[in-house]
Amino acid sequence: MTHPTQPTPQSILVLGAGELGLPVLRNLARVAERAPGSTVSVLLRESTINTQVPAKKAEIDELRSLGIQTVAADLVSDSIDQLAAVFAQFDTVIGCAGMVAGRETPMKLATAALKSGVKRYFPWQFGVDFEVIGRGSPQDLFDAQLDVRELLRAQDKTEWVIISTGMFTSFMFEPIFEVVDFENDTVNALGGLDNSVTLTTPDDIGALTAEIVFFEPRLRNEIVYLSGDTVTYDEVAGLLERVLGRPFKRNEWTVPYLMDELEKDPTHHIKKYRAVFAQGRGVAWPKAGTFNEQQAINVTTAEQWARANLQGR
Repeated sequence: MTHPTQPTPQSILVLGAGELGLPVLRNLARVAERAPGSTVSVLLRESTINTQVPAKKAEIDELRSLGIQTVAADLVSDSIDQLAAVFAQFDTVIGCAGMVAGRETPMKLATAALKSGVKRYFPWQFGVDFEVIGRGSPQDLFDAQLDVRELLRAQDKTEWVIISTGMFTSFMFEPIFEVVDFENDTVNALGGLDNSVTLTTPDDIGALTAEIVFFEPRLRNEIVYLSGDTVTYDEVAGLLERVLGRPFKRNEWTVPYLMDELEKDPTHHIKKYRAVFAQGRGVAWPKAGTFNEQQAINVTTAEQWARANLQGR
């Protein structure tokens, strides 16, 4: 890959260091070297920064060894004004805290970002294409994401970039999602065997996000699409057969069936996700035309992920 122009140095703040935050931080630290003078910081709770939990402490030590600064704040309990005062010290703020903090948090963070006057904001929208799905979908959290998009589009002081990644690849194979039932060697296709889904690993999202942050000409006020792989549920069954060397049954969970299941258990998050994915809108896009394809950046396919992670299942 060529980098004809040296990227502009940026001071970057990443919100959170979890499943996605860590790979984003590791890759930003690496790519930031192309733009001397850049700094990378991570916002964490005070208790996390000072943790004595060995696994978490090892992560914090690793980030410090990469030259990443820690900034103490709390996305849930701090006020919009308090967060805006923190964000104002940076050029770029990237939301990697997920929806764990509840449906109010995305709007709260976006409001704080705009109030801070930060130059560019990447909201936590690493997932499906909320606009294609539209309002009133089975997953009510998505409406909160659409509110954030409207807020960002309605102003012109802060640039924004949304990165659409599809589902995290590993989630497709999580027992809790029940699409892949290893006990019974069955794939339960959401909506139908020919329905597609876009899958990208957090490591690939981290690497591609770092490229997008420093990309020249600068990306602004747009949605950037990534795809590690875009596969049908029938293809998922096929790759499992190749990787695990045994047949997999194919079963279809129709939209009416999944909506009925959700009606019986209306607060069940996974059932909400299943129903949205079954509807087949905004959850898949062709790999051609994605940022990784345009830039010829290698990414992990679903089958490569399965070979690395599912052998012996």
